[in-house]
Parts: sequence; C-alpha cells; structure tokens
Amino acid sequence: MTKALLCVALALFPGLTCAQAQSQTNPPAATQPQTAAPKPSTPAAWLDRRVRDEVAKFEGTVYLYAKNLDTGAEYSFGGEERVRTASTIKIAIMIEAFARVSEGKAKWTDDLVLTKEKKVSGSGILQEFTEGLHLTLHDVVMLMMLMSDNSATNLVIDALGGADTVNARMQSLGMTDTRLMRKIGGGGDSLEGKKEENKRFGLGRTSPREMVMLVEKLERGEIVSPAVSKEMIDLMKREQTQDGIWRELWRLPRATKSGALDALRSNVGIIYHPRGRIALAITCDDMPEQNWTADNPAFHIMSRLSEIIIDGLGK
Repeated sequence: MTKALLCVALALFPGLTCAQAQSQTNPPAATQPQTAAPKPSTPAAWLDRRVRDEVAKFEGTVYLYAKNLDTGAEYSFGGEERVRTASTIKIAIMIEAFARVSEGKAKWTDDLVLTKEKKVSGSGILQEFTEGLHLTLHDVVMLMMLMSDNSATNLVIDALGGADTVNARMQSLGMTDTRLMRKIGGGGDSLEGKKEENKRFGLGRTSPREMVMLVEKLERGEIVSPAVSKEMIDLMKREQTQDGIWRELWRLPRATKSGALDALRSNVGIIYHPRGRIALAITCDDMPEQNWTADNPAFHIMSRLSEIIIDGLGK
C-alpha cells in the first residue's frame, strides 16, 4: 500500500523524488537527548595541594579522612591507614554502653564503685576522688565522654563485660579497623589486644576513614535507633576540651571526641556548617617533642586542616 501511494505521489508531482516522498510520509522519530548520570562529588584539585603544603611543615605524620555528609564529597590523606586511637576509642565504648542499655543488658542506674585499683592516671578527675565512691553507669559514661576521664572509662569497660564486647559491637557495625585492645593503664586485654601485631597500637586501633564512618552512622541515626544515635551525638557536642579541629569556629555547633598521647593527638567529629555537615578524623603522630599545652603543634595543624577541608568539601 505504501509503495502504491508513493507511485501516485510521483505521478501527480513529477518534481518530487522518491526519497523526499518517503521522508515526508515516514518522518523519523525524534531522538531523545541522553541524560548523563550524575557524577559523584569530588574535591577540587587544589584541596590536596593545600593539605600537602600544610603537612610538609609539620614535624610528624598526619592521617586524615573527611566527608561532607550532605553532598557525599570525600577527601583522604592516608585515611585508610590503621592508627593509634588514644581516647577516640571511647566513641566505640560509648556506643556499646548505649546499645547494651537499649537491649536491656544493662541499666543506666547500675551501681559502680570506685576502688583504688580502678583509679588510673591521665585525663579526668575520678583519680582525685575518695575510694568507695558510688556512681551510676550513666555518670561514668558522661565523665568518659565529656572529660575523657580514664578511671571512668575503665569502670565502663568492666561494667560492659570487657573489651571484647566493644569489639564485637564494632564488628557487627561493619567496622574492621576499630578495636579496643585493653583497659587504660593495662590489663583486661581483648583477643585483638593479645596479638603481637597489635601491641604497637596501645589502647586502641582504628583508621580515620572508619572513625568518619562511625560518626556518620550516628548522625544518620543508624546505630541502635535514631533516638539513641541522637543522644550520643548530643553527648559528643558537650565535650569539654575542643583544642583541635575547628578550634577557631567555636560559634558553630560541633560533635567531637579528642585523644592524646605523648607524641600523638587525634580528633574526630562533625561540624554543622552552613556549607554542610562535615565529618572529619585526623591523627597526628610521631611528634619529636612532648607538649601538653593547648599550643601543641598538632592542635594548630588540625585547626588549619579542618578549615581547609570546609573550603574544599563545602557545598
């Protein structure tokens, strides 16, 4: 039928070619434009240059991982490396405490007793208190997170059933780098802590990337429940000492946990910035000189790097 119609058209209009007739009879279907798949957000090239310039001026080693939780943009500078945690491992201990209470395996009102054996030196105030003091589980978790109290931390670890319970929780959350090796000051070694290759980490082991993963899960309400995750984030917002990351941005809300050893400073947290919720973990290690003041060089480089990260990953 189509061929016959073409012949009629050619007979009536001799100047019309067969090809023109065909194109008018059967116009080609319109071609739909291809929509490019959205590309993952990547940091600007200058970000890596600025980070490396800062690190080059620092006497020690630096490991860093950051993520804008609103855009997905990420940046890593040795972020996959396993590092010593110092007191940032207390985030994992806090998570286990909140989880066990939610599961009915512990109560916030559980009575814990401060004994001479449970006192340890370092950060905190419980070491100054009288032996025989009774505290609740809630009290010691607050002291562990707000003041990084070492004696409180050991009380919590004992109340939770030991370091292995913390590590089992981390494994259940998909964390393979983050492990608690023992109690502060020694004793109570976990299975991981008994391994010779983990002795160099001391109290705990993690990676900057995995610490960011942990706080991201908390911020997104993915640990225990949204309500419980929020309680933990709110607790981290009240950390008493914030000398490292974002120290100059003290007007903005932050949820953080810091850690310190003679040659190490570490910091983990989220800042709630107009350019996005940015999660960051930094470890500065191998410093040649001890400095237990707020002017430790690691605090200053952490502060500068944390603002550079906002510039590079902010939306």
